[in-house]
Amino acid sequence: MGYAVFFALLLLITLLASYIKIESNRKKIIEAKRKLFHERTTHVNLCLKAKLNELLDAKLIRPKYISRIQAIVNNFFVVQTYTEENLQRLEDTTRLLINTLSNELIKTNQTSFIQPLIDNMERFVAELPQQGIHYNREFYINTLPMLIALLESKNNTQPIDNNKNDFHITSDTTLSHDVSVV
Repeated sequence: MGYAVFFALLLLITLLASYIKIESNRKKIIEAKRKLFHERTTHVNLCLKAKLNELLDAKLIRPKYISRIQAIVNNFFVVQTYTEENLQRLEDTTRLLINTLSNELIKTNQTSFIQPLIDNMERFVAELPQQGIHYNREFYINTLPMLIALLESKNNTQPIDNNKNDFHITSDTTLSHDVSVV
């Protein structure tokens, strides 16, 4: 009988030690996921900040606009949950914004016309929400992509060959003509 109690006690101690070890590993995994999530969010924030500083150095953006644009990333999780899907949406949206800004910076450097980008940046910032509560799912899915599209400059000036009396009509002109006919 003494042996049975001893083995039962030994088994209980072993089970308790196993449970404590498994629980400890589970907590470490959760903490590692949380840390990775935070690192990804920080990386997105730093990438946007670097692009904005590049635009500031090129004198294409006013210093007061940096915090307003940075609010896009900073306010993402104000009214949204911390999920992998939401983090992916933040990364995709920020990547779209950075790529658009990069493309516009390249266009500006190639053409030396900086005013269209400056005007587009002012319109973009003016349309951003003033309060963090308005940075919600609707804003990131529907509104922000349209605002990012505002940043893209339209190339309305196309080369005209004077020898051929051949005028190039941009798609914007064609679109407005089609709309006026309808």
